[in-house]
Amino acid sequence: MSNLILVIDEGTTSTRVMLFDEQGVIHKMAQKEIKQHYPKAGWVEHDAQEIWEKTLACARQVLSEITEREQVICIGITNQRETVVAWDKKTGTPLCPAIVWQDRRTSSFCEKLVAEGHEGEIKKRTGLVLDPYFAGTKMRWMLDNIPEVADAQKRGTLRFGTIDSWLVYKLSGGQHVSDASNASRTMLCALDGLQFDDGLCDLLGVPLSSLPTIVDSAGKLGSAKAEWFGREIPITGISGDQQAAAIGQGCLLPGQTKSTYGTGAFVISTTGNNIPLSNNGLLGTVLLQLAGHRTYALEGSIFVAGSLVQWLRDSLGLIDDSSDTEALAKSVKDNGGVTIVPALSGLGAPHWRPDAQGIINGISFSTGKAEIARAALEAMSYQTNDLAKAFASDGFQWTSLRIDGGMSANNWMAQDLADILGITVERPNSVETTALGAAMLAATGAGIYPSLTEAVNIMGNELKTFTPSMDSQVRNDRIASWERALSQVL
Repeated sequence: MSNLILVIDEGTTSTRVMLFDEQGVIHKMAQKEIKQHYPKAGWVEHDAQEIWEKTLACARQVLSEITEREQVICIGITNQRETVVAWDKKTGTPLCPAIVWQDRRTSSFCEKLVAEGHEGEIKKRTGLVLDPYFAGTKMRWMLDNIPEVADAQKRGTLRFGTIDSWLVYKLSGGQHVSDASNASRTMLCALDGLQFDDGLCDLLGVPLSSLPTIVDSAGKLGSAKAEWFGREIPITGISGDQQAAAIGQGCLLPGQTKSTYGTGAFVISTTGNNIPLSNNGLLGTVLLQLAGHRTYALEGSIFVAGSLVQWLRDSLGLIDDSSDTEALAKSVKDNGGVTIVPALSGLGAPHWRPDAQGIINGISFSTGKAEIARAALEAMSYQTNDLAKAFASDGFQWTSLRIDGGMSANNWMAQDLADILGITVERPNSVETTALGAAMLAATGAGIYPSLTEAVNIMGNELKTFTPSMDSQVRNDRIASWERALSQVL
């Protein structure tokens, strides 16, 4: 009998369910797109009920394909972070659209908190900057602006949660939990506090009673009801997507660093037991929690990565498929003087400018779609290099970088990263490291392996290496062009 791990990988643009074996090999996968809603400028929403229904459909699809000699013994969940769902605990239905992590509607509330002098204390306690990115201000907005949410709070039936909480609630039939990695992205949890913080909840105006219980990232965290899959299946691993990717990349020791290029781009460098505090626009976060003990990390968040390529495809019609960018970038000798600063939803780390707007700089009659596509890929290297400088200023100099996510499959971009960063870039043969990290946690939580380290060693995969080869003057000239364009935006 072959034991399998069912992993729910709940992304921003799609939900995917995969079946992993105990060696980390994917056996089955199902995927459905999640519709993006943009009701106003700067607003991004999801339908939480759609997320649940498509997750359930994908899970049932992969389970229908297993053989009699295979059995699913546990479930791992990894999810887009900071996205907030509000629901009624009695009906189990959402009270309003989910507010997505990219949403900027709480900018004025964040500015108010800064003006009142709360920024330093929040950063010290949570590791986060005062920005609409994080979940807590989204919860407050729902309370202030959605009557159904306020009414549920008065009745005592309101439940807030990030996507992990929502999925566990639906799967288990009522359990309200969130793992520490997701909880650390709410601005309501102190990095050294095991549960949500009374003072932070009071400051942001979010009732503590509406929030989930914070649990470990691996262990007996809940069970999916038999009505969904024919029998109960334990939920034994939960992680925010970027932390899961770091685990899937084997970044468990201090100094090990990964960057995931998906809708946005996210760099995480493990700091071990040391609670990180950045002076250079980076974030302190919980990497994972096991048996009540936390491992921490320093993080840099780029808001626009793969979504820039989607924009070139869907809004401008310059490409038919995201993978077209690699051939286009190779087809020209340089970017033709074009630089893109992709502040399509503001700028994240290390600048933290929610008001910033993107530009395409240096276009002329000689500019074609190849130059623009190449400049879009180059923007990934420049943004990552800005983060590398911030990490170095905080005392975390990168010596190598492990990359993953959909964009990392682009060989041209991977090589450009190595050239601009001036360090070795490593990419696993399978770029599904986010789901793999959730599988590793679930395998540990189910007792398949005695430790997460052993799960990583057995389930991990081989790496492809990209080494720097760019002339230093070319590199310096390109970075200077980026900095000139960036200065216009800032």
